[in-house]
Amino acid sequence: MAQPPYFLDPRPDAWVSPLHGDHALVGRIWDGRLQKFVTPEELLAGLREARFLLLGEKHDNADHHRLQLSVLESLISANALSGVAFEMIDASRAPKLEGIAGRNFASEEELRAWLEWDEGWEWEFYSPLLRSSLDAGLPVAAANIDENAVMDIYQGDGPLLPENVFDQAAMEKLFADIDESHCGLLPESQFPAMVRVQQTRDLVMAEALRSLSDEDGAALLFAGNYHARQDLGVPNFLLALDAGASREEIVSLAFLEVDPGEIVPVSYLERFGGIPEHDYLWFTPAVEEQDYCAQLR
Repeated sequence: MAQPPYFLDPRPDAWVSPLHGDHALVGRIWDGRLQKFVTPEELLAGLREARFLLLGEKHDNADHHRLQLSVLESLISANALSGVAFEMIDASRAPKLEGIAGRNFASEEELRAWLEWDEGWEWEFYSPLLRSSLDAGLPVAAANIDENAVMDIYQGDGPLLPENVFDQAAMEKLFADIDESHCGLLPESQFPAMVRVQQTRDLVMAEALRSLSDEDGAALLFAGNYHARQDLGVPNFLLALDAGASREEIVSLAFLEVDPGEIVPVSYLERFGGIPEHDYLWFTPAVEEQDYCAQLR
């Protein structure tokens, strides 16, 4: 399968996102375990060692999805995957995935209609990832909760979460991050429900990965960068659900937009509880510079 032509091309005009293409980190890959920059080939060699592989993203950055496609197709070519799960496909669409085998779709729009694709996710970003997975004959799993489950959680119901996944300090950190991501405008009384929704999503993603796991390759998840965090995201639920799993076989690769004022790669890695949030960082230009919170205040 052909790779996007800029897979190894660091030139500013090789990127879709318009901002900071000339930043010193753009196109570079940081290995947080080895504390050094690595080549795409070295990255792929590391990814092939994973049992569970999480590819994070900023959802609206086209370069993140194009690089994800490069990684996906390289791993498919190496027969290194056992299945693919998508945050963008929720449980209500799981029956559609189960009925997809053996169906021939005349167009991407026909596939989109069959899946009743959630228009909140940009189809043009995710259809190449989905199509490559299906064409390779890989099992594809839904890895998110639907709106009914979200409402259940807000009403005090919903799936039971494994106990003791996070200590009090981690929960306080999750509450603080929820507050920050909502620009300090969310009533504190809503923090527990919001965090429970987030953790239930992480739990469902972990269950989807486990359902795809076998000895023939890694189970791969496409999800937002926060869900892919080693310290606070899906990997912790994988460890809670599977006593035989180890953090070393869970690999997180985050695609990150560069900050124009920061050229030190470790500065992009938050470390909570002694665990770096991602194993690898792949730096890209940014989509836009916008103060979302200023618009809300």
